[in-house]
Amino acid sequence: MIYLDHNATTPIDPAVFEAMQPFLTTFYGNPSSLHRHGRAVRTALDQAREQVANLVNVSPEQVIFTSGGTEANNLAISSATFAQAKSMLVGATEHPSVIEPMKQLVADGYACEELSVNQQGVIPMDSLAVLLNKDVGFISVMHANNETGVIQEISFLAEMARKNKTVIHTDAVQSVGKIPVDFMSMNVNLLSLSSHKIYGPKGVGALIHDNNTALSPTLHGGGQEESLRPGTENVAGIIGFGKAAELASQLLVERSEHLLNLRDTLERGIRDIKGLYIAGESANRLPNTIQILIDNVDGEMLLMQLDQKAIAVSSGSACSSNSKRPSSVLKAMGYTDKLALSAIRVSLGQQNTLTDVSEFIAALKAIVSR
Repeated sequence: MIYLDHNATTPIDPAVFEAMQPFLTTFYGNPSSLHRHGRAVRTALDQAREQVANLVNVSPEQVIFTSGGTEANNLAISSATFAQAKSMLVGATEHPSVIEPMKQLVADGYACEELSVNQQGVIPMDSLAVLLNKDVGFISVMHANNETGVIQEISFLAEMARKNKTVIHTDAVQSVGKIPVDFMSMNVNLLSLSSHKIYGPKGVGALIHDNNTALSPTLHGGGQEESLRPGTENVAGIIGFGKAAELASQLLVERSEHLLNLRDTLERGIRDIKGLYIAGESANRLPNTIQILIDNVDGEMLLMQLDQKAIAVSSGSACSSNSKRPSSVLKAMGYTDKLALSAIRVSLGQQNTLTDVSEFIAALKAIVSR
C-alpha cells in the first residue's frame, strides 16, 4: 500500500512507540499519586510537557494536554464565553472542530461572522479590517488548511486582533512538524496541536495558552491540567506525544525539504492532465499537501479506483469524509459544486519516496484517461 493520506493521520514513528512501551507495562502508576510509582510517571509527564513546549517555543506551564486537536479547539473556543462582547469571527475554511462549537455558541446567543477567503484560500487583511470592531471578543483562524495546505499569515491577523484587545486562536494541527511554528512570533493567545499528525499516537493533543487568557473547562472533575482538563492523564499517549514533538523539532528541516521535493515532483508530473486544477496553487502551502480537482471526474470514484491499486488518498477532511456534499473549503474558495466534488487530497509523509510519487502519477493518469 502506498499511503498518501498523512493529513488524516500518520503512522507512529518506531522511536515514539519505543518511548511509550514502558508506560503501558512497567510504569503504570497514577501521576497524581505521591508514592514512587506515581512520582516516576509524573517526572516523565513533565519531560513530555517540556518536549511539546520546546516544539512551539513556549514554557511547559503553557501546555494543557487534551485528547486531541478537536478537544483543544473546543477548549480554546470556551474562552469566548469570557469575552466582554458576544461577537466572534471565524475563518471561512476552518475545520469542523472549530465550526461546530462556534455554531453551539451562536445557538446560545453569540454572534459569529465568517472571514472570507480569496480564490487561493487566503484571508485578505482587509477582510478582517472590515469586520473587526470593539464588539468582537474572539477570533479563530487555522494556521494551515487540512484540505488545501494553504497557510494563513497568522501573525498579521493576530497583530490586528491584539490592537483591538480581541482573543485570537489558531488551529496549528496541520502545520506543526511541517513548517516552523513559533507561538511567540505568531502573537496569538491560543494554539491547538495534535499528536497523531506528527507521527505520535492518536488520542492526545494540546492547547497552548498565553497564561493570560481566561478559559472555561469543557469537562469538570479533578485538578489535572490546571483544572482545565480533569481526569487521569493518558500517560503513554502523552509520553509518545512528547517524543514525537522532540523528533519533529530535530527533523523539521530534513522532513520539510524531503516533502517539498516529493510535492514538486508530483505536481510537475500531473500538469499535463486535461482539466486539472490544484487548489491554492499560487498560495503559500504546506510542503506535503496537494488538493487536486479534475473536470468531469467524480472524486469519490477516483479515490476508490486508486484504493484498488493500493494507493490511499483522501477526498478531503477525514472528519467529514462521510459527507456527500462538496467541500465547504473549496466552496469558500469559489469552486463550483461539480468541480469541488471531483477533489482528492494527496498528503505526503516522511516515509514516502519518489517511487511512490511516480506510481501515483501513473495510476492517476491511467484512471483519468479511461
